[in-house]
Amino acid sequence: MTTTQDTATLPNGLSVEDARAEAARTYELDRTHVFHSWSAQAQIKPMTIVASDGSYVWDGDGNKLLDFSGQLVFTNIGHQHPKVVAAIQAQAAKLCTVAPQHANDARSEAARLIAERTPGELNKIFFTNGGADAVEHAVRMARLHTGRYKVLSRYRSYHGGTDTAINLTGDPRRYPNDYASAGVVHFNGPFLYRSSFHAENEQQESDRALEYLERLIQHEGASSFAAIILESVPGTAGIMVPPPGYLAGVREICDKYGIVMIADEVMAGFGRTGEWFAIQNFGVTPDLITFAKGVTSGYVPLGGVAISSEIAATFDDRAYPGGLTYSGHPLACAAAVATINAMEDEGMVANAKRIGSDVLGPGLRDLAAKHRCVGEVRGLGVFWAVELVADQQTREPLAPYGGSSPAMNSVLAECKQNGLLPFANFNRIHAVPACNITDDEVAEGLRILDAALDVADAAL
Repeated sequence: MTTTQDTATLPNGLSVEDARAEAARTYELDRTHVFHSWSAQAQIKPMTIVASDGSYVWDGDGNKLLDFSGQLVFTNIGHQHPKVVAAIQAQAAKLCTVAPQHANDARSEAARLIAERTPGELNKIFFTNGGADAVEHAVRMARLHTGRYKVLSRYRSYHGGTDTAINLTGDPRRYPNDYASAGVVHFNGPFLYRSSFHAENEQQESDRALEYLERLIQHEGASSFAAIILESVPGTAGIMVPPPGYLAGVREICDKYGIVMIADEVMAGFGRTGEWFAIQNFGVTPDLITFAKGVTSGYVPLGGVAISSEIAATFDDRAYPGGLTYSGHPLACAAAVATINAMEDEGMVANAKRIGSDVLGPGLRDLAAKHRCVGEVRGLGVFWAVELVADQQTREPLAPYGGSSPAMNSVLAECKQNGLLPFANFNRIHAVPACNITDDEVAEGLRILDAALDVADAAL
């Protein structure tokens, strides 16, 4: 771990001494005034971040950590990319803000760049402030377009924290917010490692999951469903890459019953799986795509919905009943333009694909072969999960669904102690670095993770 003894000045120019003083004040104010999401307020000790650069962040003690978390899986171009920082500064000097009813060049160009990269003819872009409100508006569009209300979403999913989005979510964060009145029907999706369908291979898993889904739709009343929403590759729920043929089969079911197919690409989009949108790995075109996070690499909040021509036409002569004060905010859209152009110019999407297939994926599989605490690794591009288990034969998770465990906590502590900031959820560690991470940085992360998994092995 690179500590304050190894470097006297942080990338933002702060001395270590000044950074420590700032961090102490920051932490004091945070614990006095900030109310944190998804947390019991008295039980948390948030890490203070005082600087970042590329694939690294520095904590309040000046310790340097390799960011394998992407923060919340959104820093797709890494931290402090100079082209995006400069674009935000230039836009602030040119046109800092304007109401959404007025056209502005940053929003127009951002919409063009996004539409060019979507599959099919999803050429209209509705901008939101983030992923949850993108999901809210996509569902609203689908309901108005079809004249139906119910929506299908899978267990082991996350779609956001607002009212509709949290009810669509299929993980434990939904439970305290779900009053069974949102018109949502949940279903089991394919996940061969923990199959709900007693499948023995990916083909069986795909076929049985599709058969089950269609039967559920029939029993619930096919004509009552407006939409099905799926993360193209579920993210927080476990980076469960769908088996071949599954998303194509969902597309066929949607076409058969007149159901709108919504691809939630909030986490998996903008290069993370080695394609601009994760669904492009599977040759499928949805009717709506929700996006956020990587579209600006999180530098300025932005989300949106990419809309098919058929659904967009519904609102040609009928007002769409929705909007946001900051829809298409110039600073956010300028960040999106610069982010997309930087990703294109610097080959970041191709790099993410190569890293996944040649470096990160093989490296994680080597760890799985070495450590008895690893049940499975899975992923694409720079979007990977390491499933930790107490027993490889029974597949008992190292931490319970919806919770943690001392063994899991010890693994995470070891990662941070040795200079790695991972993303963790329940019994999994997610390796989700930036799309422009280098081979050497991946190797560094794998070495630290290897040592941390030794701790888990010793606990078994």
